[in-house]
Amino acid sequence: MVTKKDIRSLNEDQLKEILISNSFKAFRTKQIIHWIWKKSVHGFDEMTNIPSNLIKFLEENFVINNIQIDRMQKSSDGTIKNAIKLFDGHIVECVLIPTKDRITACVSSQVGCSLNCKFCATAKLERMRNLNPDEIYDQVVLIRQQSEEYFDRPLTNIVFMGMGEPLMNYKNVLKSIEKITSKSGLGISQKRIVVSTSGVPKMIKKIADLGVKFKLAVSLHSAINEKRTSIMPFNEKMNLSELQESLNYWYKKTKEIITYEYVVWEGVNDTDADISALVEFCKKIPSKVNLIQYNNIDGENFVQASSHILSKYIKILESNKIKATIRKSRGQDIDAACGQLANKS
Repeated sequence: MVTKKDIRSLNEDQLKEILISNSFKAFRTKQIIHWIWKKSVHGFDEMTNIPSNLIKFLEENFVINNIQIDRMQKSSDGTIKNAIKLFDGHIVECVLIPTKDRITACVSSQVGCSLNCKFCATAKLERMRNLNPDEIYDQVVLIRQQSEEYFDRPLTNIVFMGMGEPLMNYKNVLKSIEKITSKSGLGISQKRIVVSTSGVPKMIKKIADLGVKFKLAVSLHSAINEKRTSIMPFNEKMNLSELQESLNYWYKKTKEIITYEYVVWEGVNDTDADISALVEFCKKIPSKVNLIQYNNIDGENFVQASSHILSKYIKILESNKIKATIRKSRGQDIDAACGQLANKS
């Protein structure tokens, strides 16, 4: 049996060429693109201004591999976690995060993860494959619909902080952002998008060269090389000096400051030496720090540092004119917070 091609894997020129070569009018291309991206239809028969003979042709030759909700969970704080099933049966998770002034979509970029951060539940899963651009796009569409349905408010922000390392799937991530931000897609500004990476220097330089307008966040957690390697073992091959060089390159190219995501654990990175190292790291590149609440995962003994230590971090960072905030986690009761996405459903 011949496997039908997902129509959303075609660009506009490719689709136009196929239509013309099969005796269909070229103007139908934009109509179809409008339906599959702007309207996010699940079937060709939903395209009400497309003639029946073209509908038949599309059904015989293509599919639309939309995602499906496998399970939805609601947190007591309003957060919604979706376990979504992909066309091949794999499941990833995406999260709607509501706050007073914004609603954020946290989306996944890989099935599993290829990195090995010890504090992250997703890292315990084998990386099965990269998500396609349309699978990333569909997560945003889903959360936008939920935002309007459950909160009567528009989706305002997107963060690539779900399952997987976005820069290990950078081509598909960039294609998804291109469609998310385009007029033929969702029309969301790149400035409202944050791509969070554990730190892949080569890819950071690559996307900087492309002139992207989205923001970059780096999961840092220690500015002491040996210590960072102990909690993020891949750091042994992509160390802090390489990361720092790539971030300098990023800033020179984009003029966008970097956000460092930083969890403070008791007995791990809660000393004066840890704070001093972070201050020195931040001084070398325009940046700000988000101190993130640790979210427990099964099988690990990490313990959140005390509020006293967090306050000390904030005081010393701010005294060195480095902007710092403490970010409270949301969705902990449904394992939807940072580091907890692991397909427990």
